Amino acid sequence: MNGFASGEVSALARVALQQAQLAEQVMQSRTPAAPCPLCIEDGGVLVAELDACRVVRAGEPGFPASYRVVLTDHVAEWSDVHIADQLEVMRVVNVVETTLRAHLHPTKINLASLGNVVAHVHWHVVARFDWDSHFPAPIWARPQRAVDPAHLAVLTQLMPAVDEALRQQLLPW
Repeated sequence: MNGFASGEVSALARVALQQAQLAEQVMQSRTPAAPCPLCIEDGGVLVAELDACRVVRAGEPGFPASYRVVLTDHVAEWSDVHIADQLEVMRVVNVVETTLRAHLHPTKINLASLGNVVAHVHWHVVARFDWDSHFPAPIWARPQRAVDPAHLAVLTQLMPAVDEALRQQLLPW
């Protein structure tokens, strides 16, 4: 015998069934009510499309040097991404960061993977400058100052060349 009385076994089975039902309810509550925006559109200027991910210049307002590295498959949590895809995505994040640093010489690069608004694994790679409206706070925080439009204009003009440099580095993969 298994060491459990028959009443204990049925009680354990009921608990297991309740846990399975609760887990199913949680999974159903996580199902997005609307289609995932990162599954149905690029979300900016498509720079490169690879097997595991794509690189998009998001061009957040006031932050023309903001990119997203978006996982191809719809997965909500990084730890659920296959390890081979994790490695490729991080290699791509690294290429985006090093390319931004080489071409734009920012004060800082911000890397973030939040997924609170869009539950689809993606990395934000943002070149930050000490003159930008939010620095040193995150780009989603409140502005710290007005920004000189001339700075933004120069940065915006440089972005197509940065996109091309990224393509040159990523597309041979």
